[in-house]
Formats: sequence, structure tokens, C-alpha cells
Amino acid sequence: MKCFVLALALLLALPGFAQEVKPDESMKDCPMHDQHAAHHAVVDSHGDQAMGFPHDKTTHHFRLLSDGGAIEVTANDPNDKANISAIRTHLPHIAMMFADGDFSTPMFVHDGAPPGVTAMKLLKSAIRYTYGEMPSGGSVRIKSDEPVALAAIHDFIRFQITDHQTGDSLEVATR
Repeated sequence: MKCFVLALALLLALPGFAQEVKPDESMKDCPMHDQHAAHHAVVDSHGDQAMGFPHDKTTHHFRLLSDGGAIEVTANDPNDKANISAIRTHLPHIAMMFADGDFSTPMFVHDGAPPGVTAMKLLKSAIRYTYGEMPSGGSVRIKSDEPVALAAIHDFIRFQITDHQTGDSLEVATR
């Protein structure tokens, strides 16, 4: 049964490998610029609603790491105690939800299942989620030693970078 689940996860992860995600460099020249802008506004609005803190008063970073990735959120103002508290309440909850295979928050924010989510759900026992505080915010560290789970994590993080337009590197870094 474990081989079947692993094979199924690999098949589900393959479409993510086939798609090359590129950062926005000149969206204004895109004939669908207005649709992209509208989509980004929906992502921001849904994100504000789901997370409990506003995107314009916080900064998100998504890191691709050799053993997984990281979601980092900080308040733009280091004295903004309300948003720092909201971040530090939200991120541990996200870590627990993801560990349980519950990705309803990113599915709501992005209006669908981000790449990698199906495999991450199937392989949840092979993935570790750890919350940690950062100055003015917090982070969720995502780790796995399992190759298919690792590929799914990378697909998920790359999608977050692109859809949130964070400008973070799409290359895997080592720490």
C-alpha cells in the first residue's frame, strides 16, 4: 500500500515539474495584465480575511531550501504589536493545519489547490512543520527527507512566491 501511495504522489507531483514558474518581470506588457491584477487583488483580499492581518502592513517571504522551505511573515512596523500578535497567532495554527493535511487556508486564498498540495496531503507523515518566532513576526519551516514530498513542497513554495508576487528567489538555497 505504501508503494501505491508513493507512486500516486509521484504521478500527482509530475505536472508541477513540467511547469516552469517565472517571476513577473514585465507584467505591464502582458495582454492579460488586467486579469493578473484582478487575480492578485483577490489573493490579497482573501489573504487578509484568512490570516487576520493586512497584507499592506506585513511582508511575506517564501524560501526554497534544500530540505524543504519556509514561510516567513513580519510586520512592516516593528512596533505594530497588534499585527505581530496576529502573525504569531496565525502561523502556529497554519503549521498544525498543514501537519494534519488541511490546506483549506491556501486553497481559499488562491481560489483553488496550489501545486504540490495534493502530494503534501498524501505524504503528510513524511513532512514536518515547525513554527518559530522572528523579530516582528514568525515563520513556518517545512522539512522532508522524502524526495516526492520535497518536490511537492518546492512546487508549493514556488507557487506562493509567484502568486503573492514576493520577488523571492525561485532557486533552492542551502542553509
